[in-house]
Amino acid sequence: MNQLKDKFQRPLRDIRISVTDQCNFRCSYCMPAEIFGPDYAFLPKEEYLSFSEIYEIVNAAADLGVEKIRLTGGEPLLRKDLHELIKKLNTIDKIKDIALTTNAMLLPKYAAKLKEAGLQRVNVSMDAIEDEVFKIMNGRSVGVKPVLKGIEAAKEAGLDVKVNMVVQKGVNDHQVIPMAAHFKEKGITLRFIEFMDVGSTNGWKLSSVVTKKEIVDMLNEHFSVTPVEEAYFGEVASRYQYAGTETEVGVISSVSDSFCSSCTRARVSAEGKLYTCLFAMEGHDLKALMRKGATADEVRKTLSNIWSNRVDRYSDERTEETAKNRPKIEMSYIGG
Repeated sequence: MNQLKDKFQRPLRDIRISVTDQCNFRCSYCMPAEIFGPDYAFLPKEEYLSFSEIYEIVNAAADLGVEKIRLTGGEPLLRKDLHELIKKLNTIDKIKDIALTTNAMLLPKYAAKLKEAGLQRVNVSMDAIEDEVFKIMNGRSVGVKPVLKGIEAAKEAGLDVKVNMVVQKGVNDHQVIPMAAHFKEKGITLRFIEFMDVGSTNGWKLSSVVTKKEIVDMLNEHFSVTPVEEAYFGEVASRYQYAGTETEVGVISSVSDSFCSSCTRARVSAEGKLYTCLFAMEGHDLKALMRKGATADEVRKTLSNIWSNRVDRYSDERTEETAKNRPKIEMSYIGG
């Protein structure tokens, strides 16, 4: 089947699926501890999509041209027997890439099993390399050592590893160069992410954004980096290479240099709703559809209709005022 496209000729290529809304961190970026405290009511387990329901969605999406799946959360490794889901998804011939976004805390326990099940890579969320800064960022006073240990476990298991750092001005922007130096030395790709107005709880304001240009300028003050050509249509990171190495560093810039025109990504939230934009106000309830007994063909047609009629261009249209006043799905439900 031809690649499914929307009205702006953006193909659907990539789906991110949140398998749980729970996390063992309370990061200021997506789950601030003052809101997501010990008494916060997370979704009941029966509200999550079952592994069979996730398989149905991915199988239908693969028929429409989707090739990449990323499992997210919350913290996806808190979902029991996640390797069984990966094994199941790995039987879908048209899916070429299965990845996982994680804070890496549980990778020493699960990395080998995940690799054996067919996982290809992990994206590790890590917002600082200095203990005291990292403890503030994760809201649980956890130092960097367990995360670095998880990264090493993933590498030893044969998984590809990328590290993602959300950069906030006046909070952790002084960590840009120490993070770059550490992961350059390790030969691991690091990607800086502009602080985004995801959800309604992270206190976002435009003045807290460190732009792509500012980040690249910082990198060039300490290292020589040169741009790398886009690997595929819809790649969200602007990629660079450190001089004299094969190690890359990237910047994801949905605030200062939006990429709506080439977005090829949909998201499925922890409670089974499909969102065609990270900044969407509402989703399409796939779980309700399937639990009413929808056939595989009905699921496929629903996905096709939703994507074909999308008009999302939030990052192109964003202003600080609209960002403050527009309700959006929380990151813990939709994943990164």
